[in-house]
Amino acid sequence: MSTMQTSQPHRPVKYIFVTGGVVSSLGKGLAAASIGALLEGHGFKITLQKFDPYINVDPGTMSPYQHGEVYVTDDGTEGDLDLGHYERFTNTVTSKNSNWTTGKIYLSVIQRERRGDYLGATVQVIPHITNAIKESILAVSDGVDVVLVEIGGTVGDIESLPFLEAIRQFRQDVGRENTLYIHLTLVPHVSTAGELKTKPTQHSVRDLRSIGIQPDILLCRTDRILPRDIKRKIALFCDVNEDAVITARDVSSVYEVPMALAEEGIDRIVLKQLSLPNEPRPAGLWEELLDRIKHPQDQITIHVVGKYVGLEDSYKSLTEALFHGGFHHRLKVNVKWIEAEALEVDGGELELQDADGILVPGGFGNRGTRGMMKAVEVARDRRIPFFGICYGFQWATVEYARNVCGITQADSTEVAPDTTDKVIYKLRDLLGVDDLGGTMRLGSYACQLKPGSLSHRLYGSDVIHERHRHRYEFNCLYEPAITEKGLEIVGRSLDGKFVEMVELPSHPWFVAVQFHPEFKSKPLKPHPLFAGFVEATHAHAVAARSAAHRPAETLA
Repeated sequence: MSTMQTSQPHRPVKYIFVTGGVVSSLGKGLAAASIGALLEGHGFKITLQKFDPYINVDPGTMSPYQHGEVYVTDDGTEGDLDLGHYERFTNTVTSKNSNWTTGKIYLSVIQRERRGDYLGATVQVIPHITNAIKESILAVSDGVDVVLVEIGGTVGDIESLPFLEAIRQFRQDVGRENTLYIHLTLVPHVSTAGELKTKPTQHSVRDLRSIGIQPDILLCRTDRILPRDIKRKIALFCDVNEDAVITARDVSSVYEVPMALAEEGIDRIVLKQLSLPNEPRPAGLWEELLDRIKHPQDQITIHVVGKYVGLEDSYKSLTEALFHGGFHHRLKVNVKWIEAEALEVDGGELELQDADGILVPGGFGNRGTRGMMKAVEVARDRRIPFFGICYGFQWATVEYARNVCGITQADSTEVAPDTTDKVIYKLRDLLGVDDLGGTMRLGSYACQLKPGSLSHRLYGSDVIHERHRHRYEFNCLYEPAITEKGLEIVGRSLDGKFVEMVELPSHPWFVAVQFHPEFKSKPLKPHPLFAGFVEATHAHAVAARSAAHRPAETLA
């Protein structure tokens, strides 16, 4: 194990490990991100990291229905959706070292063994796998005060054991005073008995202690404030201080979590246990945000026409970015999910009749693509604010080529390889590449904006940097055809090779982008495109309401 790095003289880096028990999906990522936000409020520089127990090298080839969205970092890593929580709640900029899976760890060890790095030793889980895990923790430790590490899965799962063993050893490596174990568990309320039950928490902590980890703080997920006697009971049976038994109650918005935990004093307890100075946390930003969330002045409904609408996590960052745009304008954004295939049947466009705004997000494959084009057509014809993202950009350009430019066979080679009019085709750099994992245009790229365009005004910048995740691109041979008919290209890569953004100036708000702006939106700093889209959608909604109440003779 290498010597521990420090972020500033005379102060060692502190490490907080967040584990989970009883059931999955209790919110370890949100808890870690919220604690990070509170620590930043006290003036500490933090970073976050996620370990996932599955054998996939990364989630890039996993179904959104199983795993949720694939979050993309600036450096082109396809990561777990919890990385989105980390970046939205804190100033952390995640990278390839922010997300490690069992597959990624084992692959790195196997590659070392093949190179002969272990000098003929028998390669084992202990110490080789656990050392690789510990090295990956140290890889994000430079220049920060606190590293928060989330261990995916649930205590008791066989897949998580190497990670738990590694963090057990880590305390021995860097010192008890520099590590903190936080365990998120469940305290269910059994309605038939009218009681909160602590037994699941007791069993979960017992499992954790059986592998050598004694939690310092318990986050108890529940639907109500834990009474003092319940906290006392949990503290007694789980051998933690009573004030370290924290209620992690259900809240109406994820952005309430930091303040809910602060009310329980978790930041004070963390700072005390890690011997860090407890400088007062200035009030203001999060409190103002919550006021905007809880007291909107109006509401709008945005129809999202996508392929993976059965599971909200499939478009997690997108949904949150829409909400952020609403927070900025003190509006409540209602998201109505529309299965793209539903628009492909006769009369399917009726699904969009009450839309204040229409958004077509990213995706892959043939299913639902004609429905996406129908959504674009409806938005264009009815002058409803439209936002196309990645796949939404591609089908917006194909729809325009077909229905406005008269290129009736316009298509994407992703779904129609033999089409005569390849408006969207495979990236030139990927021809002959068949592997799916990590073989896309991934990560942050610069884009030159056209002066005077709507996007240029929204960004307030000539050059922007946005994150990409796609295998197909717009075919510039069709640029003259679409621009002659009014669709304007307003964003290009700096070398001019890629078309990144289009707008329809004759439309109230029609913007489509090849990149994923949702990955860079934060509740305290909404992305300008989402803020602009929400504002335009609200203007459209207000105008539609006014027209609906106008006397018939005035309308005539």
